[in-house]
Formats: sequence, C-alpha cells, structure tokens
Amino acid sequence: MELTNAGRAEVLTQALPYIQKYYGKVVVVKYGGNAMINESLKQQVMEDIVLLSLIGIKVVLVHGGGPEITDMLKKIGKESVFVDGLRVTDKETADVVQMVLAGKINKGLVNLLQTKGGKAIGLSGLDGHMIRAKMKDERLGYVGKIVGVDVTPIQDLLEKEYIPVISTVACDDEGNVYNVNADTAAAYIAGKMKAARLITMTDIEGILRDKNDPKSLISHIDLKDADELIKEGVISGGMIPKVECCVEAIHLGVKKVTILDGRVPHALLIETMTDEGAGTMVVKDKRYDTEF
Repeated sequence: MELTNAGRAEVLTQALPYIQKYYGKVVVVKYGGNAMINESLKQQVMEDIVLLSLIGIKVVLVHGGGPEITDMLKKIGKESVFVDGLRVTDKETADVVQMVLAGKINKGLVNLLQTKGGKAIGLSGLDGHMIRAKMKDERLGYVGKIVGVDVTPIQDLLEKEYIPVISTVACDDEGNVYNVNADTAAAYIAGKMKAARLITMTDIEGILRDKNDPKSLISHIDLKDADELIKEGVISGGMIPKVECCVEAIHLGVKKVTILDGRVPHALLIETMTDEGAGTMVVKDKRYDTEF
C-alpha cells in the first residue's frame, strides 16, 4: 500500500514519544545470526542503527560471527569442535577468531554503516584492554570468561557522536587472546554503561510457550518468570544461555533486555519506535515496569 505524505507525517508523530524517551540514552545492540548472514536484512539493520543514531540515541553495536569463523577454519582445513555449545579454541583458532571478528566482520560493518550515512568506528575487546578475560575451562582452550570491562573507549566515541562497533575478542594481562561469547560481552558492556536497553538479535521469534507455535510468543517476562520457565522446560536448549545473558544484564544494571527476531525487516525500529514491539522483553520486575 502506497503511503501518502499525510500518512508519513502520522507515522513520524507516533514515533515522537519513543524518540523523546530514548534521546541521549545508550542502547546496546548485539548483532549476529541470520540478520548478519542475509544481505538484505543486514542492509536494513544498518539503516535502522544509523536512523536511531541520527535522532540522538547512543547506539553501541556488539557483534559475533560464529558462522564466518567456521567457514574460515574450513578454508584452512581446520575442523570446528564444540563442547557444550562452545567452540574449542587452540592458539591457531584464536588467531582466526581475531582475524575474522576484529578484521573482516568488524570493518565490513563499519564500512556499511558509513555508506548508510552513519559515523562509525570499529573496536575489539583488545583495544584499550576493553574486555579482559581468563580461561573458562581448560578443555575449551582460549575460550574466555569475562573478568572485567572498561567502557571508556566506547564512551569516548559516543561523546564524539560515533557509532562504536565492538568485536568480542578479549585479552588477559599476559596478552593472551580469548574468544568470548558475544551475548555475554554485550550484557557486560550494557551493564557497565547502565544502558536503557540491550537488544539481542537472534534467529527465532523470542521465547515461545510452545516451540512449534510462533503464535505462542511470550512478549514480556521478568526475572521470576525466567526462572520458572527454565524449570518448566519452556526455555530450553540454546535459548537457556541467551536468557541467562538477559538476566545477567538486568543484574548488571540494564533496565530492559529484548530477545529480538532479527529475521523481521526493520525489527529494531519496530522494537524501539512502536507500541507493538517485537520479540520477548525481559525486565527486573513486571509489577514496576509501567513505561509504555
């Protein structure tokens, strides 16, 4: 349906309360999965981020890149091995992780944001020793457990109105490089920055009451609900670590966390600029969450 000029004006005025609500606030977006692989969706995500930045929202983009790491390892004849869903990372794999995340993917996203009219600068967790980690489990090699985050470089970029694009490789005091989970890194960064929102983009609709029924989406939960849904088995498998990252972010000081379906065109704008929203929102306590 063709939108008239009056219709466009109406859409903009409806967005006004949300623009006012988030103006000057930090919103951390964790980006990965299908929205990163699908070229059309990637273009739309970048457009959304630039738009949010231009209306005064301080967007921080944190990205993963598991599939591209797997592809690169395959090209050099190295098999990917996973234990409990985590990639076993020897020194050679850690080098590939750093090359793919901090190089190819990070700079590609920075370049794309620039072509959409944004101002972006890429950082990795190594820059300024921003993300510090230690070995999580000797069986996994250089897979890191985050022990500290210094968001000063991110804040410096935001003050100069850049969009910081963060790749989630980390380091320790000896200079070892670690592969860290992008959801966890985004939670720590958002918590340290006391972000108004953390939005984690994924490949499913959100938390489903019935995993086979997209219409059974649970749109709003709090920490008590999350605990109960895990015990009931409603939240299971790969969704458990995602929800645990949401819970961790709330404990670290983030007001609202959303598990967002990155396959929906312009999902970021729907989530931040409309009543409808998209995906599942996690808050500390629903009884006191009265905004919008």
